[in-house]
Amino acid sequence: MRATHSKKVGTGCNERPEKLNVHIRNSWRTNLQLIRSIGNMIGYKKSLSEWQCLSKVKMGRGSPIPPMLRRKIVEQYQKGASQRKIAKSLKLSSSTVHNIIQRFRESGTISVRKGQGRKTILDARDLRALRRHCITYRNATVMEITTWAQEYFQKTLSVNTIHRAIRRCRLKLYRSKKKPYLNMIQKRRRFLWAKAHLKWTVAKWKTVLWSDESKFEVLFGKLGRHVIRTKEDKDNPSCYQRSVQKPASLMVWGCMSACGMGSLHIWKGTINAERYIQVLEQHMLPSRRRLFQGRPCIFQHDNARPHTASITTSWLRRRRIRVLKWPACSPDLSPIENIWRIIKRKMRQRRPKTVEQLEACIRQEWDIIPIPKLEQLVSSDPRRLQTVIKRRGDATQW
Repeated sequence: MRATHSKKVGTGCNERPEKLNVHIRNSWRTNLQLIRSIGNMIGYKKSLSEWQCLSKVKMGRGSPIPPMLRRKIVEQYQKGASQRKIAKSLKLSSSTVHNIIQRFRESGTISVRKGQGRKTILDARDLRALRRHCITYRNATVMEITTWAQEYFQKTLSVNTIHRAIRRCRLKLYRSKKKPYLNMIQKRRRFLWAKAHLKWTVAKWKTVLWSDESKFEVLFGKLGRHVIRTKEDKDNPSCYQRSVQKPASLMVWGCMSACGMGSLHIWKGTINAERYIQVLEQHMLPSRRRLFQGRPCIFQHDNARPHTASITTSWLRRRRIRVLKWPACSPDLSPIENIWRIIKRKMRQRRPKTVEQLEACIRQEWDIIPIPKLEQLVSSDPRRLQTVIKRRGDATQW
């Protein structure tokens, strides 16, 4: 009895899957015939494999209708088919077909209308107020702006929201340029000096011998403020910015004019009036003879203490050297400051490791400065003076 019962059960289990497979094959054939009939009706021809792929695609709730299907709806509508017939043939709801056809009637396109999405916390009026505040307080941090915005708008705002709002105001956080501090007296003197020399022509400025000192340091591990890393690599030793307390440095004196580069003098340590006079005798006078060849010229240097010392001014007077009177805290008016900036940028690229390598690199970069670059810098002096006058003696972009 047990054997007979088990046999019947086994026979029933074998018959069931066979009937199920026959039902699946018949239903698949029915669906394939339906897909082919729809394709023939709308005039769209696809291969069997492509129709099988399309039959497996399921659109999620709220997802837009594909452009191909939208195109077919419009084509059938233009041929005179009713909306109900189109919806039935493509297995779409009547409202979906109606909306697509209505969109085509109004705009002549079948593109998906851009969704409204969630409304932003700050509207256009709030953004204008935020922009005015950011422009008024340019040195404020994002945290300070967020605190102000929460109190002003009476809304819950995060730092990331304010970041995005600042970008929507077409503003961005940048690293500010470093310029010397100017008080009211210094601005007034710069303004008067610019007005007094505004009538100088470019040819007049080309008769000036520009001179200045600058300090160069061995960079060692200073690789910059930014590093590419993941959030977890903040304590990785390769992501640290390493600095030296007192790096090795060199003091460099140089002179230039629109005619070419003058001599370069490099030494270690600081400079006083006696050493400065030696530099003028050994480097400035030969450079003046070589560049101007006996033509009259004007010597320029800033108001550093070795330059304005009584022994320095008396030495220049005995040598009958005409000196250009210079306003205090005005490196932006001297073209040689741009030369120092160019050389220091090259030093950051070449990264010398020792003082000897640093000195060799400075001399190499000094000698290859082209004369057209010097003429361009000297010719910009009239524009610099105009900018000083326009800003009422304040710092300029140079």
